[in-house]
Amino acid sequence: MKTQRKVVALISGGLDSMLAARIMLGQNLHVEGLNIFTGFCVQGHTHAIRNEHRKKQKRNDALWVAEKIGIKLHIIDAIEAYKDVVLNPKHGYGANLNPCLDCKGFMVGKARDWMEQNGFDFIVTGEVLGQRPKSQKRSTFPVVARESGAFDRLLRPLSAQLLPPTLPERAGWVDREKLFKFSGRSRRGQIELANDFGITEFSQPAGGCCFLTDTAYSRKLQDFWDHRPDRDYELDDIMLLKVGRHLRLTDSWKLIIARDSGETHYLNGYRSKFAHFAITSHSGPVTLVDGDIPDADVEMAARVVARFGSTRDAESVDVCFTRSDGSQHTLTVLPMLPSEISEPWYV
Repeated sequence: MKTQRKVVALISGGLDSMLAARIMLGQNLHVEGLNIFTGFCVQGHTHAIRNEHRKKQKRNDALWVAEKIGIKLHIIDAIEAYKDVVLNPKHGYGANLNPCLDCKGFMVGKARDWMEQNGFDFIVTGEVLGQRPKSQKRSTFPVVARESGAFDRLLRPLSAQLLPPTLPERAGWVDREKLFKFSGRSRRGQIELANDFGITEFSQPAGGCCFLTDTAYSRKLQDFWDHRPDRDYELDDIMLLKVGRHLRLTDSWKLIIARDSGETHYLNGYRSKFAHFAITSHSGPVTLVDGDIPDADVEMAARVVARFGSTRDAESVDVCFTRSDGSQHTLTVLPMLPSEISEPWYV
């Protein structure tokens, strides 16, 4: 009897990786999914926090994709291992702080390790030739295959007919004629294929959920590094960069001000770790202080906090300041006027 080959599919939660795995299922292969958790790709996190996203489904997109197409999904925690990719990318960054080429090699390398440890035969990804300027080019595809150690056990089903045949194709494990030749940034072909498969719902066509590609997030991360003794980070650090307004009033400290009740609820969970402000005379957001704020700056910070509550027209506002040691005192302040708030404060 012909041996059923086993393939591990990298699943990001977007349409392309969903299609790549589904194509393999159509070729009578045993398919299991792999999702690499780095901390930078958490759409469900922001959807669960912000009030404006309340109507969006709260889900892990990778798990949802696996359930939809009927495969088992394995999630690997790679937060620590991924740090070197972010901090020291061999191939540099993209338009922001996205180390796309190094990231793809890292992901495929993790999949190769898992493949070898679990007796699987090859790897598939949802990469499309020409879709991403940094990592999905004809010149970079071989780099990822080589540096990950996957070599020709890495198959990209969506663009396979535009690329040299891989081992799974040459060995007859998959039918190359049933693979595709998608290229470029348009997702029209993938959406049509999804319709052919009966897939009518997906998170977004590109599956792009990496915060490092976001200009605003990258600016906050760079500011974070600029004001720390080194460029290290922890999971809480990178999660907090996704939440609230970040205002850096001095080099030694900044404010993280919740933008709605959802963010206020989330930031409340960090009050034991940070000095923080809370408006007590009116409704308003919780505000964390990241850094060491001197006593001389507390009143100025309290006035900024008062500006972002339901207090901007009030003659006076009571703001409670809690230091990192737990001691408290309340200040009565005038909300800061818009003309007093410096635009460069916004990170």
